[in-house]
Amino acid sequence: MPKGHKSDNGYATVTKDHGGLGYREIAEKMTECGDKMNHSTARNIFISAMGKIAKDTCCLFDVDPSNENIKKIAADPRFQSSIIDILNDGCF
Repeated sequence: MPKGHKSDNGYATVTKDHGGLGYREIAEKMTECGDKMNHSTARNIFISAMGKIAKDTCCLFDVDPSNENIKKIAADPRFQSSIIDILNDGCF
């Protein structure tokens, strides 16, 4: 995404509202642990993980699991927030 890009439904980010870290903090923590990383890599890894969940979600709800749909869903802050809520509730 270009710098300052805003998705249709807000900024896609790891929010601190749920006790999470921002991409820069994740990258710093990973670097401290010996895995050199920058914030762009942290974001890419996070979005990739969200994409794997989004693909299965598409199949579950009969939505075309095209790369375009998966990327759009994975970057959507509403989807990310929903996944965080599910993980926090322990409903898996």
